[in-house]
Amino acid sequence: MALFNNTPAVASKSLRVLARLLAYPDAELRSHLGALREALHEERALEPLRLAELDGLIEALALAPALVTEAAYVELFDRGRATSLHLFEHVHGDSRDRGPAMIDLAQTYEKAGMYLAEGEMPDFLPVVLEFTSTQPPREAREFLAEMAHIFNAIFAALQQRESAYASVLGALLELAGEKAQPVQIAAEEPVDAVWEEPVVFDGCSSKGQARPDQPQPIHIVPHVRKARPTQGVQA
Repeated sequence: MALFNNTPAVASKSLRVLARLLAYPDAELRSHLGALREALHEERALEPLRLAELDGLIEALALAPALVTEAAYVELFDRGRATSLHLFEHVHGDSRDRGPAMIDLAQTYEKAGMYLAEGEMPDFLPVVLEFTSTQPPREAREFLAEMAHIFNAIFAALQQRESAYASVLGALLELAGEKAQPVQIAAEEPVDAVWEEPVVFDGCSSKGQARPDQPQPIHIVPHVRKARPTQGVQA
């Protein structure tokens, strides 16, 4: 995971735990599941119902055979566009704007004292959450709120697949002060088709950094579609 030179902000513990829970469930992660659960309950930044849902995910990760857990993660997050944890996948897709946006986002992290590990992508949601955890509480909440449309789309896709990982996205929406909204996820349809306008990063877009010394929000304009109710994990 990415490395930081600055001190985490308030509520950063929960954000970092959520980042870990979305990481590949290797042996190291599984060995720390108990500590992750304790950290969530110690900080109590989330509602009891949400904590109970996250407990369910943690228990499932702890009890399932390692190979089953790892294969399920790859199938869920690496082989489906609707559930991709790479945020630019949902807005840039395969367009050539994606590369410059990646570079600018990485530079924003560096200005905040965050340095990516080798091979780590700046738009990977666990990395984004690590960055958010270093921001002051108000800025962190606003930053999460700007990404809520993407969180909501991934949340809906995970619910459709009846995945316990939906609890993590529900938690992110809660920390952002947002509620899950019904989203229609068509079979085999990439999530980036939901958005009418491309993502705009203030200072993180392909046009360069407009405010390099400030937290950089993500502005998303969703394409309005006919909704259907979501079920399962609460938000």
